[in-house]
Amino acid sequence: MYLAIRDVRPLDDYLLLLTFENGEKRQFDMKPYFDLGLFQELKDVSLFKTVRTSFDTIEWNNEADLDPELLYQKSIRVE
Repeated sequence: MYLAIRDVRPLDDYLLLLTFENGEKRQFDMKPYFDLGLFQELKDVSLFKTVRTSFDTIEWNNEADLDPELLYQKSIRVE
């Protein structure tokens, strides 16, 4: 079972602040994914900042999205 994402905020240096359905806040670094397909386009800061929640995960205006399970596993908890 995975946790759905309820809120996402783009931060400096291509980081995302994610809030999961259990209220936990986690930080995810997008830079390691910039060599993969549509994610290369997210190097454009204006496009990166278009991130939003979509159903139970996140999505950008170029239709790139990530699995909420991956986002949880590869992020670090923040207070």
